[in-house]
Amino acid sequence: MQLKKCIVEKRNILNEIIAREFTLQELRLFSIYLGRINARDLSTRVVRLGINQFYRTMGIYPQKVSYLKEVTNSLLTKVVNVPNKHNQGYSAFQLFKRCKIDMDSSGKWFFEIDAHDDALQLMFDYKRDYFKYELWNVLNLESTNQFRMYELLKQYEWLGERIISVEELKMLLSIKENEYQKFNDFKKGVLNACQKALKAKTDIYFTYEPHARGGLGGKIQSLRFSIVKNKNYKNQLNLEEIFGTEVMEKIKQEEQEHKQSIDVSILEMTKLDFIDETISDLDKQSILQAADGSVEVIKRVYELAKRTNHIDNLVGFLLAMIKKDKLGELSEPVNRQKQNKFVNFTQRDYDYDEIERLEREQLKDSMMHKDVYGD
Repeated sequence: MQLKKCIVEKRNILNEIIAREFTLQELRLFSIYLGRINARDLSTRVVRLGINQFYRTMGIYPQKVSYLKEVTNSLLTKVVNVPNKHNQGYSAFQLFKRCKIDMDSSGKWFFEIDAHDDALQLMFDYKRDYFKYELWNVLNLESTNQFRMYELLKQYEWLGERIISVEELKMLLSIKENEYQKFNDFKKGVLNACQKALKAKTDIYFTYEPHARGGLGGKIQSLRFSIVKNKNYKNQLNLEEIFGTEVMEKIKQEEQEHKQSIDVSILEMTKLDFIDETISDLDKQSILQAADGSVEVIKRVYELAKRTNHIDNLVGFLLAMIKKDKLGELSEPVNRQKQNKFVNFTQRDYDYDEIERLEREQLKDSMMHKDVYGD
């Protein structure tokens, strides 16, 4: 039986927020929540699972109500701190406002969860600065470190790399200050373990190397992760066992509706026919989305790409430059004397007669200077 997909969309800002003391099961439930809602439809904010699906997600067996209260109360205490863009202030609020375990009209028990009103801004009605993945990737992982490492790298898959300080990485992984104080312990217990798990169980894998050192003894301060598509791994997780047939049929219907919307967007993608290189329709959509549909912005950064040497990832370059353009930080590149890897662009047309005329003028000025000053 062909497995149906369940796509998780997650905003970058939500992924970068330090949400401490999430258990692996709570992280899984949160991803299931994001996979079940429609981020463009606020009416989908309430997600319901059959009680057995809830048990499997949370890794528990049928329990007394008193224990279930502990589980749901813990979910309602998850607080995020969203930084203020303009100063060092922040806003703190809960991710969820209500959990319910109850029986429906047919006598079946269910679990239901609803997002907190303040958290809706992080989960709905956004158009850019987010990433996607298929839910099975994280449901296969076995620790919070593996789960978070996948998301932190998946966010940068389009760029192919992520450079991050060791201190920030530990914070985003919610590693306490007294844990893995020696880098070799961090390397063995976290980095290498995550590397092995992602290669075996997800659609990406990574390598890493020191990026910057400092202090006494050349302590490693930051790391460079290279992120690669894991083409050899295939999903072995049956989502119907988690959600049930009825839910998966609904997901299938939503996928068909999404496909129809993509078909409509093909006309929009033809606006990028001026790009000479072969790029996927998904990449075209990402580029149009990042530029808010402005073809002029895309043309501007593409012309910049033509004047830039040694671009390994054209799509990543365009997305990064579009972001700079929005911030008013776009500038001409400092080129290296290397052949561009992704294309041989058409060279500039030079007016050689004009160049020769200018050289003669320079020579004439030089001779006059020598006659007058004798040098």
